[in-house]
Amino acid sequence: MKSFSFAPITSQDANILILGTMPGAKSLELNQYYGHNQNNFWKFMFLILQEDFSNDYQTRKVLLQKNNIALWDVLQFCDRIGSLDSAIKNEIANDFETFLEEHPNIKTILFNGQKAAAFFKKYVPLKKEYRLITLPSTSPANAGKSFQSKLEEWEKAVSNKL
Repeated sequence: MKSFSFAPITSQDANILILGTMPGAKSLELNQYYGHNQNNFWKFMFLILQEDFSNDYQTRKVLLQKNNIALWDVLQFCDRIGSLDSAIKNEIANDFETFLEEHPNIKTILFNGQKAAAFFKKYVPLKKEYRLITLPSTSPANAGKSFQSKLEEWEKAVSNKL
């Protein structure tokens, strides 16, 4: 199945960029980043940014924008059956050269899981230095760490305390 990523959620003042690999099947169906209700990404963001949780997608996007956080995926396109990153084939990366030039305040790039970091490092040459931090995946498929343990790592990174 051919999969295409979404446009980034961003603001002109974004200083953190969070990158996933590619939207999973449920996210593609809903046309929303992290649309699977068992994915902890949005729970983490609301907890870390100390806002009341909302299932409303517009509210979720505004939460990131008002906190100067951009959200995108490393890959623009791939072939994949299902939602597992290990099933990705024929991948093409998004245009980070243009994106990062248009968002000069970004200093930190956070990767939602090992695969996002690996694809980024494989395909994206950087023209300047960024803090690159690989975090545990918020996916329900990542059961190797507890919710609390993952939340603590994400909180340190988003709060720039790493």
